[in-house]
Amino acid sequence: MTAASADHADFTIERVVKAPPEKVFAAFADPAAHDRWFVKADNWPVAEYSHDFRVGGREGGRFSQDGKTFYFNETVYLDIVENRRIVSAYTIAQDYRRISASIATVDLIPEGTGTRVVFTEQAAFLDGLDKVEHRREGWEQLIGFLAAELGERADLA
Repeated sequence: MTAASADHADFTIERVVKAPPEKVFAAFADPAAHDRWFVKADNWPVAEYSHDFRVGGREGGRFSQDGKTFYFNETVYLDIVENRRIVSAYTIAQDYRRISASIATVDLIPEGTGTRVVFTEQAAFLDGLDKVEHRREGWEQLIGFLAAELGERADLA
């Protein structure tokens, strides 16, 4: 990759959970629940984090697995339909160098007494510093943490 490249990719992850859409939505909206499954579930030390879940609100954090390489997440919520949809735009930087810019949509579709969670991301991976495979793997893990927050198995069994 050259220093000014952007690889564009998208992916979708679907998982049916037993919880109703209201409970799934609350796991995104409630700061304590969101902190458990999104921020701290993978045990990375969190240097700082904020969560303002509303249209136009921002979320951001600084994380490091080893205390040497830091990752920065900056998110803005573009659209929120209670119990149905969350659309956000976010960037990730590694040691202050932006590695990706994305638009992510979470659709919560009632399915029986549960919910089909559909996560779709459209991303630009910048300068060869990140890849769609890594991002998809990360979101599969996060959706597993969400399922665990809802009282289910974390893996995609």
